[in-house]
Amino acid sequence: MAVMAYTILVADDEPAIRTMLEVILSADGHEIVAVQDGRAALAYLQSHTPDALLLDVKMPYMDGFEICSRVKRIKRLRSCAVLLLSPVDDDQTRDQAKLVGADDIVVKPVSGKVLRSRVNQLIEARHGGTLTPL
Repeated sequence: MAVMAYTILVADDEPAIRTMLEVILSADGHEIVAVQDGRAALAYLQSHTPDALLLDVKMPYMDGFEICSRVKRIKRLRSCAVLLLSPVDDDQTRDQAKLVGADDIVVKPVSGKVLRSRVNQLIEARHGGTLTPL
């Protein structure tokens, strides 16, 4: 199945994780913009509207939950698919993801195949498909 190329903002404070995410997602031809923290993510979002955001929930200055919450309050950015990346898989984390409006959450480490599938499904759902909530 051919996948359309989209723009994806990746925010993770760990350089190795950012690089890994860039490599995995660019395999489908996506344009990846990688930043090191929440402040850099918000600075990018001031003038850009990516198709999707991958946000680490544990970053300094501003975590993925806060970024997602802010994005969902900006009309121009509401169409962005938001996938949170978490080191833990528990009810509290999932509940917080729902509360801030995230479309999905995956636990790190995640396989490249699973990540690519989840990201592509979320983006395609935002572009005319149906999105099943968390």
